[in-house]
Parts: sequence; C-alpha cells; structure tokens
Amino acid sequence: MFFFLAALTAFSVGMISMPILIKILRKAKIGDNPGGRKIHTSFIPSMGGVGFFVASLVAMSIWAWQFPLPDIRYLLGAIAIMFIVGLRDDLIEMKASQKIVGQLIAVLLVVVASDIRIKDLHGFLGFHELPLWFSYSFSAFVLLALTNAFNLIDGLDGLAGTMAMLVFGFLGTWFLVQGLESYAVLSFTFLGGILAFLMFNWHPAKIFMGDTGSLLLGFTQGALIIAFMEYNATLPEDGFLQFEPVFTSGIVLMLYPLYDMARVFTRRLSQGKGPMTPDKSHVHHFLMRMGLKHNQVALMLGALQLSFILLIFVMADVSDHIALPIVSALALFLGYRLDKITVKYVKRKVHKQPRILDMKSRASRKHAQVSLDAEKLKSSKINLN
Repeated sequence: MFFFLAALTAFSVGMISMPILIKILRKAKIGDNPGGRKIHTSFIPSMGGVGFFVASLVAMSIWAWQFPLPDIRYLLGAIAIMFIVGLRDDLIEMKASQKIVGQLIAVLLVVVASDIRIKDLHGFLGFHELPLWFSYSFSAFVLLALTNAFNLIDGLDGLAGTMAMLVFGFLGTWFLVQGLESYAVLSFTFLGGILAFLMFNWHPAKIFMGDTGSLLLGFTQGALIIAFMEYNATLPEDGFLQFEPVFTSGIVLMLYPLYDMARVFTRRLSQGKGPMTPDKSHVHHFLMRMGLKHNQVALMLGALQLSFILLIFVMADVSDHIALPIVSALALFLGYRLDKITVKYVKRKVHKQPRILDMKSRASRKHAQVSLDAEKLKSSKINLN
C-alpha cells in the first residue's frame, strides 16, 4: 500500500505542477522551435524533466523515510547531479566534454561510493569475478552507455516516457517482491512522476522532457538495472522471479534504446559521418516515414519492448549463452525487416507522386485555361455592371 501511495503522490504532484511549469516555460520562451530535424510544427516548452523530478522528490520525502535509505543515499545524490547536468544543458548548451565530465561525476558516485556495479560475470563467456579496476571501468562504461542510449530516443511525443514507464514498473515490482524496499520506493515514485508527465507529453505534446528529463531517466534506469542484475544473481536458483540469464534480463529492459543507438551509430559510421552527427535515421523516424502518427509509433515500440520483457520470463531458466543470442538475433531480424518495409513503402509512395515536370506541365495548362476563360469573358455580351 505504501508503494502505491508513493506512486500516487508523485502522480498527483506531477499533474498539479506540470501545467504551472508549462506556463512558466512558455513565458520564458524555453523550449524547442520547429524546423531542422524537429518533427513538431510549433513552439513546445522543454525541460519537462523538472516536473517529474520535483514530483518524485516530494513523494520520496513523504514516504521513503520508512525504509532504509542510507543504502541508496549516494545514488540519490548522483541522481540530483545528473538532473543538474541536464538542467544546465537545457538552459545553456554545454560542450560535449563538459557534459561527459558532469555525467562521470554522477557515474563514479554510483559505481564507487554506492558500490552499484557489475562485480561478477557468473560464468558468462568463461569469466567469473572481475578485478576491482575492471569492475569499476566496465560498470562506468555500461552506465554511461545506458544513460546516453536513452537520451537518444527522446525524439517523439510519448516515446521515451512510455519506455521509462515499462522499466520502472517492472523494476519497482521486482524490488518489492525481493524485499529491496528502498529501491522499490525510488522506482515507484519515478513511475508516478512519469505517468503524470505522459498526460502532457502524449501526442500532441504540450511539453517535452528535454535533456533535464532524458539524462535523468536514462541514468536512474541504468543504475537500477545494474542493481537489479547484481541482486538477481545472488538469488537462489529456485527463488521467486530469479532470472538465470542475468545479463540478458538487464539488457532486455533497455533493449530498444541500446538497439537504436547501435543501429544509428553503425549507419553514420558506414556513411563516413561521426557517430554523434544528428540525422533522421532513428527507428522512430523510419516509422514516421511510413505514415504512422506519434502515438501509433510510441504504442508500437512500447508493445515491442514489453514483448521482449515478457520473453525473458519465458527464458527465465535459460543461461545467457542461449538467451542473449536469441534476443540479439530477434532484435536484428525485426530491425532488418523494418528497414526493408520502410524502403519499399517510401519507394511506392514516391512512385505514386507526380513528377516535377508533370506538375509544371499541369500548372501551365491550368494557367492557360484561366487566361483563355478571361478572354472569353471580355468578349462576351454579359452585362458586367
């Protein structure tokens, strides 16, 4: 009941504060203007992350004191730092190097101070306990990758919020079942805040989350996923909701952002571009080219993400050596089919459209017809008075 009330509190605070935030941001003209790679057609306030961060903070301050918070105090501090990094980038754009330094501070606070890290590969690829230096380095890399992968998918109304809702819902339930109450209350308060944000971010969006929100959500999900993987690995084999494929279960929770990032980076590098060069090669851009609307794309990708999460329940007793190749092959196959279908659809659409010369010919005939009609009108005996 406490966790439901925590989520409900965050949702209520978010619903009350979001319209106020939208009004303030509109007056301050802080947001995204249309044009360039932007899909929207009018000015939309950004920095919606402020709304669900405040909502989660208020809910945590009311309900979380009943649980042993000292074990996540450094995580909470790191989340606050990542929020400030995103806020600073939305207000005054930061250099890539400055942003990475800010993210590294938050990451090290989680990996080193909070000791939320990947400590053991549990026999995957023949590796077991990792050396301390490698565990720190590898965990920091994974957390940075998860943070920025999620940041990259925030380009469509409701998409990032839908993905975050699925992850926080799963993690909150799992942590609660396993008795990890401090992690559970954190997950549920973020879930409530995200649900409130989605009420205003669903198409047509009234506000975007901005880097303030996407970096915050990506980082928080990444840290909780690493914690989930490590606690899951310590459960007995016959434990309730124990997943044998430790790494596959963690990867699946962020499968879409990771796949989209890998796909986009590969395409850009193959075209001789830098991996961070902005373009319209994301999965959601391809689906939009097929004529789908924002909400349809968000629901479709959300349903696919949910399907992979359910798949990990089916493969709960299978090792990573089997589960990871199956998940990877399925994701690659679906991506390949998407590319083929999209290209075929676009070619058909272009073929049906009139060519430029035909359009000019039609326009000239129409103009001649109008001129001819005007000449006939002048020579007619109709009384024009």
